[in-house]
Amino acid sequence: MISLKKLGPGLLFAGAAIGVSHLVQSTRAGADFGFGLLWALLLVNLFKYPFFQFGPRYASATGESLLHGYKKLGKGVLVAYVALTFATMFTIQTAVTIVTAGLATSLFGNFISTELWTIVILGICLALLLIGKYKLLDNLIKFIIITLTISTIVAVFIALIKNSGPVSLIQILPESTVEIGFLIAFMGWMPAPLDISVWHSIWAVEKKRDEREFTPKTALFDFNIGYIGTVILGIGFVSLGALVMFKSGETFSQSAGIFSNQLIEMYTKSLGNWAYVIIGVAAFTTMFSTTLTTLDASPRAMNQSVQLLTNKVRKKGYLFWILFLALGTICIFFFFASEMGLLIKIATVLSFLTAPFYAILNYRLISSNHTPKEWQPSKFMHILSWLGILFLIGFGIWYLTIL
Repeated sequence: MISLKKLGPGLLFAGAAIGVSHLVQSTRAGADFGFGLLWALLLVNLFKYPFFQFGPRYASATGESLLHGYKKLGKGVLVAYVALTFATMFTIQTAVTIVTAGLATSLFGNFISTELWTIVILGICLALLLIGKYKLLDNLIKFIIITLTISTIVAVFIALIKNSGPVSLIQILPESTVEIGFLIAFMGWMPAPLDISVWHSIWAVEKKRDEREFTPKTALFDFNIGYIGTVILGIGFVSLGALVMFKSGETFSQSAGIFSNQLIEMYTKSLGNWAYVIIGVAAFTTMFSTTLTTLDASPRAMNQSVQLLTNKVRKKGYLFWILFLALGTICIFFFFASEMGLLIKIATVLSFLTAPFYAILNYRLISSNHTPKEWQPSKFMHILSWLGILFLIGFGIWYLTIL
């Protein structure tokens, strides 16, 4: 039996994944389509699974992150990764932090503005990461994920009891340009952007340093726990949207603060005022965990990438990148605070369109002689990978043709 202590990177993955994709996009999917987009949620989770799994598989089998593997595939591959990450990391961090700040305003009061909440939240996350480093993050995320899971399951259970209307499981294929755009955005971060596989591999290497018994077998078990958790909670948030908001006539605001109030108020109107705390805790822990893990991961990835490209160890590289990301996030926030919906759409669509790049890279690396033979994919995983690549490319082309 694997103890909770030995788990870590898989739960960090869940912490990074269960955020905008679940709280915002999954809830919107349920509110707008009922249970009609469950097929998209299940399919995208299935077809992305191999490429996420290859991160901890490669890291635990070789003792190095996917970034080292990318360099072995060619220096140009690593340069392309750095360019893509630099182009998207500020937008991603701002998108998740905006929603977290909006929820903080709703839960703890608007005695300070959403803008100030953004600075406070980033400050808390910076302090946790710079003082506690990976070990604190590893321990803290277990508490956050357990709290999130319990509160979400309780909320879904209450919504099911309170629901008196018929529930339709008829699946829907969006037809209009707007609906297809939402579908791509929904799948873009469901359960997460594919570049999180790189972050996961870095966390797995860190875990192996702290826990010598973190074997490839343990790493895969740890990943599966986190991945299955993200799928279950994704279904949970779609269910909440469908049971509480579907056909309510409400439309969501593009402003982070107003959206957060709408989200919590619509749940409490249906479930009762006593459910405010449960919904609030579920929502805030969802977004805080994402803000914390993304703020840690992008700087780690950028620092390691630069070190690999320059062959120089930079002792304060992580500090530079995390401060740079925090400052960049604050700057973007002050320009786009009132356009949360647009910012999230840009970030999620970009993530979906770049997904084939990461899928092909991860598949090439795990199938190459850079990975020990015994840890290369099975025949089933090869087939699932091919289907996944076709799925991601096909939906990407479909979206581009209707623009």
